[in-house]
Amino acid sequence: MTDAAAPDPAQAGAAPQRRNRHIPEPMPAPLPFQPMSLGRSTAYVAASIMIGLTQGIAQGFVSTNIPQIAGDLGATQTQASWLLAAYLIPRASLTLLLMKIRAQYGLRRFAEVAIVAYLAVAVMSFAIFDLRSALLVQFFSGMASAPLSTLAFLYMLEPLPPAWKMRLGLPLVLATVSLGPLLARVLSPALMGDQGWFGLHVMTLGLAAVGLALVYLLPLRSPPRVRAIVPMDLVSWLLIFVGFGGLTVAFVMGSIYWWTEVAWIGWVLVVSVIALTAAVVIELHRKYPLLDIRWLTTPAMLHLTVTLLLFRLVLSEQSAGAPRMFQALGITQGQLVPLFTVISVATVLGGLALIPFMRADRVPLFHIIALVLIAAGAFMDSHSTVDTIPSQMMLSQGMIAFAGTLFMAPAMLRGLMAALARGPNYILSFIVIFLSTQSLGGAIGSGIFSTVINNRQALHLQVLREDLTAADPLVAHEIAIRASGLAAQIADPALRQAQAVSMIAQTASNQAYVMAYNDAYFATFLVAVFALCALLLHLFRDWLAARWTVTSATPSDAPSNTQAELKP
Repeated sequence: MTDAAAPDPAQAGAAPQRRNRHIPEPMPAPLPFQPMSLGRSTAYVAASIMIGLTQGIAQGFVSTNIPQIAGDLGATQTQASWLLAAYLIPRASLTLLLMKIRAQYGLRRFAEVAIVAYLAVAVMSFAIFDLRSALLVQFFSGMASAPLSTLAFLYMLEPLPPAWKMRLGLPLVLATVSLGPLLARVLSPALMGDQGWFGLHVMTLGLAAVGLALVYLLPLRSPPRVRAIVPMDLVSWLLIFVGFGGLTVAFVMGSIYWWTEVAWIGWVLVVSVIALTAAVVIELHRKYPLLDIRWLTTPAMLHLTVTLLLFRLVLSEQSAGAPRMFQALGITQGQLVPLFTVISVATVLGGLALIPFMRADRVPLFHIIALVLIAAGAFMDSHSTVDTIPSQMMLSQGMIAFAGTLFMAPAMLRGLMAALARGPNYILSFIVIFLSTQSLGGAIGSGIFSTVINNRQALHLQVLREDLTAADPLVAHEIAIRASGLAAQIADPALRQAQAVSMIAQTASNQAYVMAYNDAYFATFLVAVFALCALLLHLFRDWLAARWTVTSATPSDAPSNTQAELKP
């Protein structure tokens, strides 16, 4: 008892610090590479692809089928749009805490609990009977799917040797994660069929069950556990959760309810800004912060953040552009399957094209090629008409999808290298940058794109209506032609006349929508060109700085050489 009460003096000061619940331990370093057989390595890569597709397809099922889901739930399309917001709210910030949870409780346990939770939520989906239960399930589904993106990365990197982790693993896993929502658009029409949302639930449950089997059959190696979570981490995360969640809700629903029509959107934005400001203030005054705000605000990291956010906004043209334009023109989801099949193939090809050439010094070249492709694709789309069909946009949309993977993987490579150079603790800060720009950037980009479309459509429709007057001989002639074409279906001349006028009004509305989307496509083209010019100027500045350094160093060497020659 006496020995136990008198610990070694040399350890007396260290032991209380390790037990202090307010001081986190350093994040563990990555485990050394352990070679695997070719078959087992292939199994881990396949598990990564399956898990990445599982979470992406589940998200795509919700965003793709809002109108059909609204009908199944007996809700309006506006009410059903809350399902997407409920799914995205936890995903925007939960990954910030998941890395510390993984370090504290072990990687293997983290993987097992994550996939079991996802399977449980997939089973809960069969209990949906109204909008409220659907919202609750979608919120938990967003929480349960957040760890799957991390698991997809970990399973892809586990079997690869260090030289191939970034060169092969990073492009493949990013292409896989991007592929999921696109495949959801390809699979949805066949799965919906006569069963409605039930078919999507069955598919999600099946994918979750396969993921569960893979996680238990192929365990991940777990680094030593450390006590990574301290109480103030939870306070900071809660504020970030409120801030990111509020921004997600505002930008997803803002263009639907319209920004100035309802007061609660403004209050949500105010609360979000206050919560994020409080989180930044707390983190700046912590000795062991959850996020290193000072590092995140360095010029290099700010440049990376703006680049990722800007690119995500530009890519919103593909998710919020072409599909919604065709929907406004009466094109069904089934008719869009070939278009999204091409987009899916282009996404995979973009990841595969990086593998032979992936190197840190080639990142600017990849970004230049990606921006050129996006600018060209958006410019081609900006010439759409009411007669445009999905097959006519396959090339332009395929170029944009190819550019998406070509841009994202090199950008993440640069960020990871900057974080690893400073130590494992900085990986968490970079992951926050990457995921927040992707999750929030997607919501913000879609909200801005939809807002521009609605505003421009109303403007174009007003101009068209001013030109469409019954006194115009061309309008009167068109009404007469359409009315005569309806003679076989409608006997009453007055009803035929009214129906003909309604058809012309619908045509004008469609024309206004197409003109609005053309404006948005052209704006995307201009943003891509601006980003390309900014990148080229940045590279030119770096080149001039390097030349100036060499030139300024040369004269300083010349006198010493001359003096050396003059010495006897």
